Amino acid sequence: MSADQIDPQAKRAAARQSRIPLPHGRYKLKLLRLLTDPLTRLQNRNPPSVGATESVSLPGPEDDLDARLYRPEGEPPFPTVVFFHGGGFVLGSVETHDWLCRHLTRESGFAVLSVEYRLAPEHPFPAAVEDAYAAVEWAADSTERLRGTGDLAVAGDSAGGNLAAVTALMAAERDGPEIAHQALLYPGVGTDPEQESVREHAGTVLSQADIEWFSAAYYRNEIHRRNPYADPINAGDLSDVAPATVVTAGFDPLRDGGKAYAEKLVADGVATRYENYPSMVHGFMTMQEVDRAREAIASVGDDLADALDA
Repeated sequence: MSADQIDPQAKRAAARQSRIPLPHGRYKLKLLRLLTDPLTRLQNRNPPSVGATESVSLPGPEDDLDARLYRPEGEPPFPTVVFFHGGGFVLGSVETHDWLCRHLTRESGFAVLSVEYRLAPEHPFPAAVEDAYAAVEWAADSTERLRGTGDLAVAGDSAGGNLAAVTALMAAERDGPEIAHQALLYPGVGTDPEQESVREHAGTVLSQADIEWFSAAYYRNEIHRRNPYADPINAGDLSDVAPATVVTAGFDPLRDGGKAYAEKLVADGVATRYENYPSMVHGFMTMQEVDRAREAIASVGDDLADALDA
């Protein structure tokens, strides 16, 4: 399931990330949030080109949600993928995932709508879910505004992978919007401290303490944690959700949870492509200096494009 050693490029990238430890308190969390976007903009000063980008504000359950729309080269209309960033439900933004979204736009030929959502601990579950589903509903109702084809997919990494999976489940259970595909990138789904990947790889990018603090900040209690809209591994029936791509990383503590969700999708009859990158770490698809990141994004882009050709 994992290689003997972490890929050298991924190991260097993870080591650089570890210089700024993930916060386990509100004050340090707020400080890191203030620092993250300017640091990310500096890192992204020469971004991959796309056809166009546009800042978008869309209505949320409480306040408007900020988003960024990436359009590919060429003439519209384009299919749309609604993307949710990772960050343990407490961190992350449109800026932190700009590089990934640009590459996903280029590789898929889709327009990518990257959406911000309310973050824990200030806004615990179900705030992020409510925002994510509202964004998908808005995208489905805004084909003309997005210059889209009307075809819709969802995607996300880590915590955002959880939200993508949840919105696909909600869409299936609430009779819409229709979603053509869901791309779940090392999703925060089905994680259990007894899993081999947690026991063996906690401390690589994510520590056991990180996972526990993020979970406590978002779920707040065991009742919420068991809600299928908090963790879709708890869903009784996934048979009506969109076809899926599930990506995991061999040295990721979340690996076995993502694999278990892919297996549950297959068991319920959902067309699913599962791919594990044995020598990779959590978050590798946002690591600009890792060659396999581009390969993985291209593969997911192909799946999105193929979903509309099926």
